[in-house]
Amino acid sequence: MGQRQDLLAGAKQCIAEKGYSRTTARDITAASGANLAAIGYHFGSKEALLNAAVLDSFDEWGTEIEQARVGSQTGVPLASLERFLAGFLAGSVERRATLVASVQALAEAEFVPEVRRQLAETYDTARRSIAAMLLDVDPDEVDESGLQLGSLVLAIINGVALQWLIDSEATPSASEIAGAVKMLT
Repeated sequence: MGQRQDLLAGAKQCIAEKGYSRTTARDITAASGANLAAIGYHFGSKEALLNAAVLDSFDEWGTEIEQARVGSQTGVPLASLERFLAGFLAGSVERRATLVASVQALAEAEFVPEVRRQLAETYDTARRSIAAMLLDVDPDEVDESGLQLGSLVLAIINGVALQWLIDSEATPSASEIAGAVKMLT
C-alpha cells in the first residue's frame, strides 16, 4: 500500500479504537507508519482524512450489502428494501465504530464547510445508488421520482442507524420497517 492507503487504514483503525473526535493526527501516523506531513499532503487536514476513512468504510459496507443481494433481486422495491435493511442491520454490530464516526462527522459538518461538502456529495451519490438498487436499474437511469425514493430510504437508513446506536434491542427489524412502509401505501 502507498502512504495514502496506509493513512486511510490507520484512520479507520483509530476511529474504531478511539472514535472520530478523540483521534489525533499523531494517533493516525502511529497506526499507519506514515509521517505527520503526509496527512496534509494527501488529505489536506486530519478532518478530511477522518471523513475519507468514514466514507470509505461506508462504501465498503455498501459493497458488502450489494454483493449479498446479487442474484436475489425480485423487481419488487419493498422486498429489496427489506433485504437491504436486513443486511444493514446485520452489519451494524461489526460496523458500530463506523456508525458512531458518521454521527460525529455529521456534527462536524455544521462547523467545517469541507466536511459538509464531502457529506453532501456522499448523500447525493447514495440517493441515486439506493434508488438504482431498489428499482433494479442502472444508476444513470434513475429519474427524479427515483431520487425522491432514494432520499426517503436514506432518511429511513439514517433513522434506523440512530435508533440502533441508542437502543439496538428496541430497533425495529427489517421486516417490521418494510411492513410499516407498506402501511403508508
